[in-house]
Amino acid sequence: MVDTVNELDGKVAVVTGSVRNIGRATAEELARAGAAVVINGRSSKELGEEVADGIVKSGGKAIAIQADISEPDAVTKMMDQAAEEFGGIDILVNNASWRNIMPFEEMDLETFKRAQSVQLDGAFNCSKAVLPHMIPRGAGNIIGIGGVGSTKGTPGRAHAASAKNGMHALIRGMALDLAKYQIRCNVCVVGNFDTIREGSSSVAPAHLKNDSIPLGRLGHPQDMANLVRFIVGPNASYITGQTLHCNGGLYMAL
Repeated sequence: MVDTVNELDGKVAVVTGSVRNIGRATAEELARAGAAVVINGRSSKELGEEVADGIVKSGGKAIAIQADISEPDAVTKMMDQAAEEFGGIDILVNNASWRNIMPFEEMDLETFKRAQSVQLDGAFNCSKAVLPHMIPRGAGNIIGIGGVGSTKGTPGRAHAASAKNGMHALIRGMALDLAKYQIRCNVCVVGNFDTIREGSSSVAPAHLKNDSIPLGRLGHPQDMANLVRFIVGPNASYITGQTLHCNGGLYMAL
């Protein structure tokens, strides 16, 4: 068993959608473990720089790169910049998501495709673009951040759940194809979490209730960050192609 103090020292991690919430907590946790971290956001350059600056001030290594992961050229440029800055890439966390609650009967194809472009196409773009920088390292980790709604269903989220389910299958397929490079691929699934929604000062929406969670509380971003730190670390070196749920027992209780 490896001591989990700075166990990621010398590693480089790219965390998409890491200017707030789970992405931010994950980036900060990987930095605490010793990794140099790339903070990514699509539209908030200032927030990204704030997160990166905070990591640097705490003694870590981080830069912020603004990029829309639904655009392949922007993703390639981001990965190239990250590798040039830190010498390579060892960890990719596909966390970026697009939140939009809409009943299916009101949904149009454009809205459906927008969710796919971020959650599924974005994970594909990032995973493809990271390989030229990860394969030469002789090992790596690619994580997809999933959602419990993609397995149990959630009102108003048919488009997002469909995209996340596609991402789950993508990661499992990648686990088989990339094992020969010692690149491990896993999905970490979020349950009902207490997070700030973009454009709102409120926390979790009203439909996220504690009463259906056996542990009796909503999840916190740090809960997921802890799971990701474990699964990309040396103590999880024989785990690949798996889906790990972090939900306080919510999925078990269904």
